[in-house]
Amino acid sequence: MNARSESIAFGAPATPRPRLGFLGLGWIGRQRMQAVRASGAAEIAAIADTDPAVLDIAAECAPEAARARSLDALFDHHIDGLVIATPSAMHAWQAIAALRRGVAVFCQKSLARTADEATQVVAAARGAGLLLDVDFSYRRLAGMSVLRDSIRAGELGEIYAIDLAFHNAYGPDKPWFDDIAQSGGGCVMDLGVHLIDLAGWMCGGTRAFALNARLHANGRVLEPPLEVVEDYATAHWRTETGASVRMACSWRLHAGCDAAIHAAFHGTRGGAMLRNVDGSFYDFVLERFDHTRRERLAGPPDEWGGRSLLHWSRRLAEGTGFDDESERLVDVARIVDGIYGR
Repeated sequence: MNARSESIAFGAPATPRPRLGFLGLGWIGRQRMQAVRASGAAEIAAIADTDPAVLDIAAECAPEAARARSLDALFDHHIDGLVIATPSAMHAWQAIAALRRGVAVFCQKSLARTADEATQVVAAARGAGLLLDVDFSYRRLAGMSVLRDSIRAGELGEIYAIDLAFHNAYGPDKPWFDDIAQSGGGCVMDLGVHLIDLAGWMCGGTRAFALNARLHANGRVLEPPLEVVEDYATAHWRTETGASVRMACSWRLHAGCDAAIHAAFHGTRGGAMLRNVDGSFYDFVLERFDHTRRERLAGPPDEWGGRSLLHWSRRLAEGTGFDDESERLVDVARIVDGIYGR
């Protein structure tokens, strides 16, 4: 296994820098591209989008990058890694196409619409011996790696309860999010997947037992097989470590603020919580609890948005190949499938 410590230092990049291609240049694709450019962790070698206007906007950030209108055209240029930020229905086949061409992959969540698709991507990465990762960006918030090490070392005792919530009062602004064939699901696929990953990454429990879920669309309860995407969901399950996990997520909830986000971890010797500040999507506080006392571990300002990509880019520069930790991506997808009754 090629896994390295999560506390990689973001110092001077190794040379030569990896050459990256960026596929999908909407807001998130451009933001990640800007993070790479600012850090110098990699070279932006080529960029691709089907919309020429979007391509022109992205080119302002990387005028030296070659331009392409498709994935195949992107492969005409030498790249070591591909950064995917396209609609979810495209992620699996685009990732597999890159891996089969010898190109490492960093993908926006979700890696795939189903566990079956995710399994195929991970198998392709393993077969090619290439680095694969997904932009589970909340792992990289300030203090999270330190807290994870603390939890794994038993400093909070046995973690017996995990409470997760992600409510977005607006919801997505692209039509494909509401098309289940393209998105694979609604708020669980968009928001809940971050929480599911975070719970497993922090505490080590990546399998779900005795899973129960309830999905709603416009206040109406949905039953599988789903034909529309959900805008509100609750789920409860038990991990293989014995922890009870409770999750809620939503789009367009009347939340009284832009967003309500938290991840709380309750142990026999202490607790901890990550929570957003004043309804912000970007500002977070990390606290540790001891009975009625609390200690602030980290908080804003914290420029965390591109850290997952920079972490992957530096590992790529160091020559890291396939990492067995990628198998956890399938575990996350299986929990999502379970919530959807698939």
